[in-house]
Amino acid sequence: MTNAEARPIRTAKALSDSVDRAVAETPIIDMHTHLYAPAFGSLLLWGVDELVTYHYLIAEVLRTDRSVSPGEFWAMTTPQRADHIWRVLFVENEPISEARRGVLTTLKQLGIAPGPNGLAEAREYFRDVTVEQHVDTVLRLSNVSSAVMTNDPFDDAERAVWLSGPEMDPRFRAAMRIDPLLNAWDTAVPKLKAMGYGVSPVFTQATYDEVRRFLDDWADRMDPLYLAVSLPSDFAYPAGDARSRIIANCVLPFCRERGLPFALMVGVKRLVNPDLRLAGDSVGKWDMNVLDRLCAENPEVRFLVTVLARENQHELCVTARKFPNLLPFGCWWFLNNPSLILEMTRMRVELLGFSFVPQHSDARILDQLVYKWEHSRAAIATVLKEKYADLMATGWPLTDGDIRRDVEQLLGGNLRAFAG
Repeated sequence: MTNAEARPIRTAKALSDSVDRAVAETPIIDMHTHLYAPAFGSLLLWGVDELVTYHYLIAEVLRTDRSVSPGEFWAMTTPQRADHIWRVLFVENEPISEARRGVLTTLKQLGIAPGPNGLAEAREYFRDVTVEQHVDTVLRLSNVSSAVMTNDPFDDAERAVWLSGPEMDPRFRAAMRIDPLLNAWDTAVPKLKAMGYGVSPVFTQATYDEVRRFLDDWADRMDPLYLAVSLPSDFAYPAGDARSRIIANCVLPFCRERGLPFALMVGVKRLVNPDLRLAGDSVGKWDMNVLDRLCAENPEVRFLVTVLARENQHELCVTARKFPNLLPFGCWWFLNNPSLILEMTRMRVELLGFSFVPQHSDARILDQLVYKWEHSRAAIATVLKEKYADLMATGWPLTDGDIRRDVEQLLGGNLRAFAG
């Protein structure tokens, strides 16, 4: 710690400046995204047309302009959808929602003046940009040192890339996603068989052994930071169903023996409006007694947990106070809005100190890292200024070095320590 970092902070302005510097300058480990390294080719989504046709904006445009049916919208090409969304949501209506503001924040940071002609200007900007150049630009602007991907060995296109032995960009880390295994066993069985694993629909020891071999093989190939699954709001355990059987006999032993955290993302209600496709998912509350049991019965397994319903957030914090093998993370999906980030971060600091991961981007489009982290950093900094001011009011001495240490813990250190 330098002499400047060791000097006590004495004024509100010095406190505000110290927090702003620490939050802006600390590189982030973005622990959950849907991005891919450039080696995965077209699976990595980037550029302004992808940004403007993100599924949040699809949901907004189809409720704002009902003259175009979902069928007519999906019949359009991606550039046509982008034109339609831009006209309806950015030209004919104020782009006031968080998803729309995010597009404008991104364009601004790329040097494109947001305005009615922003889409055309952005397309011109991207005309001669390579994906490698854009990855460098986005990671620099967002100050993300490492983005953790979502990697599904059941996805045919992605599996082919992994089997080809790609040269990986070290700034992208793998997370092994097993949704089909736990949420759709009937369809996972033929997939596993096609990959050479001798499973059967009926659970036998041989099937459990083959599922475990599948997990081991793909963990060896991917070197994942953690194992992950997105679960519905009615997820129960134990329940006697295929999901519970695989968790108990394969997933938990695998995580325990490999030392990999198990990331649970719980609360999804899939396709409540199928016409919207990816934009048609919704949110439901989860009975979190399940989490109590998982943590209590498996103290050697580390659980990374985020929940989708606002109503579950307080209980998640209280549960984390009871179980050191539980690390809450992020403001997921519909919670990734400034008002809710502020509320959840305040509550977590008050109940857990700094022993959580405040945010992940959940970005599906590379460009989203720019706005999601600019907006989230601002919310996190606001909460830290409030809480540090409360601390200083007690007479507790606080230095610039203390703040920088705490921010580094929140934005990367906690995950690094928990995931090993």
